[in-house]
Amino acid sequence: MSEKIIALLVAAISSGGYASVILLMAIQSACIPIPSEVIMPLAGYALAHTQLDLIILASLASLASNLGSIPAYWVGARGGRPMVERYGSWMLLSRRDLDRVDHFFARFGSITVLIGRMLPIVRTFIAFPAGVAKMNQLRFHLYTFIGSWPWCYALAYVGMKLGAQWDTNPQFKAVFHRFHLGVEVVLLVLFVLFVTSHWKNRIKTEPA
Repeated sequence: MSEKIIALLVAAISSGGYASVILLMAIQSACIPIPSEVIMPLAGYALAHTQLDLIILASLASLASNLGSIPAYWVGARGGRPMVERYGSWMLLSRRDLDRVDHFFARFGSITVLIGRMLPIVRTFIAFPAGVAKMNQLRFHLYTFIGSWPWCYALAYVGMKLGAQWDTNPQFKAVFHRFHLGVEVVLLVLFVLFVTSHWKNRIKTEPA
């Protein structure tokens, strides 16, 4: 199954080029867990052949991260804490989660987004709490770009450098498949832990 998914992603990126990378990275930045740890190495393998290609890929992917963050940011910013408290049961959020977000942004400010964009998994979901915290939108997009760029560049670089071995080195292909599977397992485990730990403490939906 993992090999089929990778083959589909490679085919999509190869045929769609930069547009496919922009679409996939925008989706993963909109709180939809399509891991960039898989997208960008495959993009580097399929599209990058020079240093300029890597720079273009990293820049477009970082812009796409900004684009995909807009809906999640505005949902958090427009609805804010009252919306989360009202519909928190659907998102399995507790008031303790909201207090943590408020405290973290109050203590560290905008640097929260900059650091969050450099962290696996966290970077996918950081836009929503940034909106809830009413972070300045211009600063949010600037920090999203700055934090995303080195991450996207590094992943694309790995894909470009190791891509030559994809079709010639079966061992490398097997290693990447295990890496891809590992990412999926980690996401699944974190999801299960989140659900089980938050179910009892979720915010109860208040009647209209």
